[in-house]
Order: sequence, then structure tokens, then C-alpha cells
Amino acid sequence: QVQLVESGGGLVQAGGSLRLSCAASGRTFSSYACAWFRQAPGKERDFVAAISRSWTGGTTSYAVSVKGRFTISRDAAKNKVYLQMNSLKPEDTAVYYCAARQGVKSSTSYEYDYWGQGTQVTVSS
Repeated sequence: QVQLVESGGGLVQAGGSLRLSCAASGRTFSSYACAWFRQAPGKERDFVAAISRSWTGGTTSYAVSVKGRFTISRDAAKNKVYLQMNSLKPEDTAVYYCAARQGVKSSTSYEYDYWGQGTQVTVSS
């Protein structure tokens, strides 16, 4: 069982940066693939970024809309996953969720078994 807690959201002006953190319980967290998803009001939950299990090299993948601006990373020793968000745009405004699953990373939300409660990111123009 894994519990996830996000933090780091807030209000930022367009062009600014934020770093989201996802703290996980469980000693085997490094064996889980992790991802960030986001959901804007009235819209579906969308894939943002994913990172593979630590022992497979921590390979990453990104949605086209954030590639080059966002970076996902993980710290196995701290049981944390991060999302560094730069050059933020108003369209990045959403609730951001951390997710984890055993097995390979995926960009499909229903393939993830564990979810955090979400953290709000608001980008003003």
C-alpha cells in the first residue's frame, strides 16, 4: 500500500515557476512508476509527466504541452517525486495529482492504483 501527499501548489504569474512535491509512504516506493496528472475545471484528467521505477533508470516522458517546460524527477532516498514547472502559462492552471503504480510507467490515468489528494496550481495572466 502506498499513500501519496502532494505539496507546492499556489498562485504564480505567467512566466513564473513552481516545484510540486509528492511524498510517498512505503519502503518499496522506488519500485513504483510515478506520474503527474492535472485536471482543470470541467475538463478530464490529463497526463502531464511520468517517471519509471528507480532501478530501471528513472526514464521520463511528457505531454507535448509541457515538454521543455516541466521536469519530473524522483529522489529514492527521500521517497519523493517532483515536478519542476517553468515558463508557466494560464492554461497550466489545474489541480495537479501525483499517481503511482507497480510496473512500467504509463500516460493512462486508469492504469495507476494510488493517487494523492491533489494540489491547486493557478497561473495568472
